[in-house]
Amino acid sequence: MAQWVRTSWTKTSRGGPAAARRNAAPIAFRLPAEVAPFVHEVLMREVDDFHPHATIRAEPPGRDAGLRQVGERLRVHPVPSIWGMPRRDRRPPAVLLLPGEWVRWQINYRFVGMSGSDWSYRLDTLNLAYGQVPVDTFLGEPTYLVDERGWLR
Repeated sequence: MAQWVRTSWTKTSRGGPAAARRNAAPIAFRLPAEVAPFVHEVLMREVDDFHPHATIRAEPPGRDAGLRQVGERLRVHPVPSIWGMPRRDRRPPAVLLLPGEWVRWQINYRFVGMSGSDWSYRLDTLNLAYGQVPVDTFLGEPTYLVDERGWLR
């Protein structure tokens, strides 16, 4: 089961009260009561005052989750956006999950706007469990935590 939580903002939310609202945005939600496999994606944008908008796709996680079966384990190594900065030449190693385990992987980006306009920013949090788990699993402590957040300027 996979849950992508994506929070996006501009320089408006880099400081002050707007940054406090952004920083208060959750990085995990209860899973929908659907039958796996599915991808639960929650988007929170500055323009919507970081109100969560969720969608469910009845399919296994895509290429961006970087999944591969290795014996009895599931190898997880998310694929960073090619458009975001900073470049990630050195990355944390993949995580190997046993059934029932889960990982929380966070990665952030800075994007250049169209025609060189202002930058925008995004924090992606992948909460991914190997196998069936209770709907409130991602609200607890992960088996593995990978923090790949970088300095964004």
